[in-house]
Amino acid sequence: MAEGVTRMAKIIIAQVDAGVPVYWEEAKLELMKRDRIMRKLIPRFGDMHLSCRGDAFTTLARSIIGQQISVNAAQAAWQRLLLLCPKCTPAQVLKAGGENLLQCGLSKRKAEYILDLAGHFKAKRLHTLQWNEMADEDVIAELIDIRGIGRWTAEMFLIFNLLRPNILPLDDLGLLKGISVNYFSGEPVSRSDAREVSANWEPWRTVATWYLWRSLDAVSTT
Repeated sequence: MAEGVTRMAKIIIAQVDAGVPVYWEEAKLELMKRDRIMRKLIPRFGDMHLSCRGDAFTTLARSIIGQQISVNAAQAAWQRLLLLCPKCTPAQVLKAGGENLLQCGLSKRKAEYILDLAGHFKAKRLHTLQWNEMADEDVIAELIDIRGIGRWTAEMFLIFNLLRPNILPLDDLGLLKGISVNYFSGEPVSRSDAREVSANWEPWRTVATWYLWRSLDAVSTT
């Protein structure tokens, strides 16, 4: 097993009880030391930090439901799904079936995606117990084999569920906008521009991305 993957497994195990990702403070210090924008940005958010968004199946199911619809519509559909499947387990979702999922406000395709996801978990076709020890790209490769899950959704899962420290979601519009606003005075940026800026963030690209997202929250509330 690669040394980096072994270290990651230890990090994930440690942070389960800590609440705060164990690498967070080190990452903040390193980013502020290397990057003049991060030096100004990070202190604005005090003790705020990335946190886990629930169990794996729930996180992925909510991601699928929320694709290409408004936040309010996604929340409404999710609440109806919870009324149908209060525990939201793979077995409960499979038992509910496609017709009932449609009644929650899901499209036929999304209902199929949720059932496929539940089938993967129920049949243990996913190596969930090994994810903490697997490299980022290996987990992503396994996830995108599920219908309805693309690279962006997989990367969001690595950030918000597995709390991986070095994810750079280049397809995320929020990341690109955050780089545009903070590094290019609002000028449009390309994926190539984002890669160039992020080269200075290794191995804490998740942390830098998170602070750029938060910077947009601050802009929207002022």
